[in-house]
Amino acid sequence: MNKRSDRPIKLGMHTYTLHFFGFGESWGFGKDYFFPRVMSLMELMDKAVEWELDGLQVTKVDLESTDPAHLAEVKAAAEERGLFLEFNSSFQAGSDSRVNCTVEEALRITKAIGGELTKFSLDIIRPRVLYGSCCHPDVMRQLAVRYEQFKEALPLAEELGLQIAIENHTDTYADEVLWVIKKLDHPLVGACIDTVNSLQVIEGPEEAVEKMLPYATCCHFSDDLIVVDPMGVHDVGVSSGKGSIDMPKILKRIREASPMDRIIFENEIPFLRPDEPIEEARAREWQACEESIAYLRNELKVGVRNR
Repeated sequence: MNKRSDRPIKLGMHTYTLHFFGFGESWGFGKDYFFPRVMSLMELMDKAVEWELDGLQVTKVDLESTDPAHLAEVKAAAEERGLFLEFNSSFQAGSDSRVNCTVEEALRITKAIGGELTKFSLDIIRPRVLYGSCCHPDVMRQLAVRYEQFKEALPLAEELGLQIAIENHTDTYADEVLWVIKKLDHPLVGACIDTVNSLQVIEGPEEAVEKMLPYATCCHFSDDLIVVDPMGVHDVGVSSGKGSIDMPKILKRIREASPMDRIIFENEIPFLRPDEPIEEARAREWQACEESIAYLRNELKVGVRNR
């Protein structure tokens, strides 16, 4: 376990960062509304090399097909470009069912594309009142089901030699994720820290990070801007370094308190208005992506390619 504060950390990107381009999960416009694909995964891999990224975290949407021959092509393409791949999966995503997998299916896809880690969100349906609902009985019943699903798949994870990372998605508190991890009590099961998701359940981001760091094997390194206006309080996605999250501090804590040797950055760039043309949204999303990479590589010194 390497916790040296100056150790190299690879930089990857979650494809959802470009979801207006048809990557990742289509989100925000109703169930199973899909943004059209305008780039292939291979083209995105080429951009990742150009941007000096070390890897990508992909979804079933990005793969388009889970045919074994196609997955072998994806694996070969990543290896040819010197990129690591991770697989991002959901059980029952509320807006885009295309990303859903069983644990076993997700693990087999991860192995087929040459990945070493599968990230899962838990997709918990919370009671209406969020505040103070951590470990609510309705939630715990759902967590027990997820526990059984992971437990049943552990022999396959062992056979394939794959790490499982469970995320504090927008529907779970850190303590709820840790309940599942601790109950499974297995060296191949750890946490995926998302640095902004805890806001969605009214939990402090730094508090959630600190709780999960000892168990962390994956990180969605994201920034949001907290905005207070006459419409209320909002967390708005921005490029890395332009929001309200103390990213240098969290990166320092990742180095000090976890064994992670890579982080996965993720942007959440919103439509500004309902009638904004998709072309304008894509342009903003692309710009934010490049701004994030520049900040993370040049200011935070993350990423090892061509250093």
